[in-house]
Amino acid sequence: MRPGIHPGSRPVVFRDRAADATFLTRSTVESTRSIEWEDGKTYPLVDVEISSASHPFYTGRTRVVDTAGRVERFERRYGRQPAARR
Repeated sequence: MRPGIHPGSRPVVFRDRAADATFLTRSTVESTRSIEWEDGKTYPLVDVEISSASHPFYTGRTRVVDTAGRVERFERRYGRQPAARR
């Protein structure tokens, strides 16, 4: 890596407002707000909309779309059309 062209990485706290969860990790993101962490030190704070603590894929609250039921409902409503012959 060339010196002087990359942003500095430092510890940053990310707070997921939906799940009320906080994560301390390294990042280059800038923030004007700060928070005191569990170790007594103050770190920059970044609020996020969604994280692994609130995302449906990671929490197991995913919705399964019933595509077979949609096809059956369409066929009941409009009937099955015979295939076109060539």
